Amino acid sequence: MRGGFGLVGPRRERHTVPAAELDALGVPVGDDGVVIGVDAEGRPAVLGVNRPTPYEVTLIGGLWTAQVLALRAAATGARVAVETGRGQVWSALAREAGGGQPCVTLHDVGRVPPQGASAGSPVLVIRDCGMRPPRGRVAAAPWQSVLTLLPYLSPTAPRLLTQSSVAGIQRVSPDEATQLAPLLGLPQPAVDALPTLGDGVTLWCTPRDRRFALTQATETETALLGAARRID
Repeated sequence: MRGGFGLVGPRRERHTVPAAELDALGVPVGDDGVVIGVDAEGRPAVLGVNRPTPYEVTLIGGLWTAQVLALRAAATGARVAVETGRGQVWSALAREAGGGQPCVTLHDVGRVPPQGASAGSPVLVIRDCGMRPPRGRVAAAPWQSVLTLLPYLSPTAPRLLTQSSVAGIQRVSPDEATQLAPLLGLPQPAVDALPTLGDGVTLWCTPRDRRFALTQATETETALLGAARRID
């Protein structure tokens, strides 16, 4: 026994690797965040909303997808603040999420209070404010991401897409797809695909990458939100 230090552990030789062999090592570290679906190869697609830098997301799509993201963000330990003018469509989710814990809160448009986000208590603000959302009182900040939901391409979309770190586009009309092409730098095959996307399929775009992802609800999510749908 060593006073104050407990038992002496087992004695083993140290594991060493010559410097020349370091390049051969592979460490299975993947993305960290909210699983938003699977891509065409069946690999998980992850949206890292809990991060130490401001992060803005614009989703041109359906309420169903935004609500799945809210549930999954809450499951990672984030607090979710929903700014909406239709609280009735969010009330069941807010009540059921977190097993009774107030991890999802609802606020009227323009009435979101400061959230006090931190590394130990990250926040996702979801703005469900219609076609022309006003400028939010609570902006993206370290450990506080903001997701703005637009049901369709609107006059405010170019500004939101320009300032967003990532954009999600669900099924839109051919005219909307054509308008989105220069804003997001979409190739013609992606433009042609957007009007044909199935419910639950989203094209996620960053300045350097584009990926189609299919969001597949769990049994619990389906029981609460119903089947995937683009139109509410």
